[in-house]
Amino acid sequence: MIPYRDTIPCRYTPWVTWSLMVCNLAVHGYTQTLPPRALQALLTLHGLVPARYGFPDWAVTAGFPPDEYSPFITSMFLHGSWFHLVGNMWLLWIFGDNIEDRMGGVRFLFFYLLCGVVAAGLQVYFNPQSTVPTVGASGAIAGVMGAYFFLYPYARLVVWVFFLPLFVTVPAIAFLGAWVIFQLYKATTGFASHAPYSDVAWWGHLGGFIIGVLTHRLFLLPEREPPEETGLRRGRA
Repeated sequence: MIPYRDTIPCRYTPWVTWSLMVCNLAVHGYTQTLPPRALQALLTLHGLVPARYGFPDWAVTAGFPPDEYSPFITSMFLHGSWFHLVGNMWLLWIFGDNIEDRMGGVRFLFFYLLCGVVAAGLQVYFNPQSTVPTVGASGAIAGVMGAYFFLYPYARLVVWVFFLPLFVTVPAIAFLGAWVIFQLYKATTGFASHAPYSDVAWWGHLGGFIIGVLTHRLFLLPEREPPEETGLRRGRA
């Protein structure tokens, strides 16, 4: 299922969410103008290559600059394809505005980057031998989804059922809970079978979600309480 929209109104313009989307679109548009060899070089240098940090001796031999950690940030703004980019930006569009609404723009930006960095770190930890560049905003967006899971558990999401002209409404807690279970299944299945994680950064997704759950309340602005129309009815039967 793909979320089509949620029912949570925003009271403030989500400038940071929009800016992140524009930055990601602009960066990907630029990378698509590069010839294949230049593109691969850019992804290798600015994407997150786990072996670069898991095996420092190999990294030096491969020509990577020593003690360079900028890819933990830059990899968030690189994507492997338009499909990859659009999928991530769609989720940021659905969930990001409401979290920015509760945090304010500056706090939301720091929260987003923190989730992305922790997600990248967990991916390196569980897949230190990979020489394939990991790119994408998925880890940071997973953190946003983790915050949404606890701030708006009973919000309604309108989702599209794959390959069918069918839209259904589900609680956010059900959709996001199913998403987490799927990520955990994929991550642990590969871990148990010693299969490589070169296709999707499953552990990165989980890491972002977990840090989002654990830290989101540290970034909330106390004066920005959820609106009544969100459907969060505390203390009512």
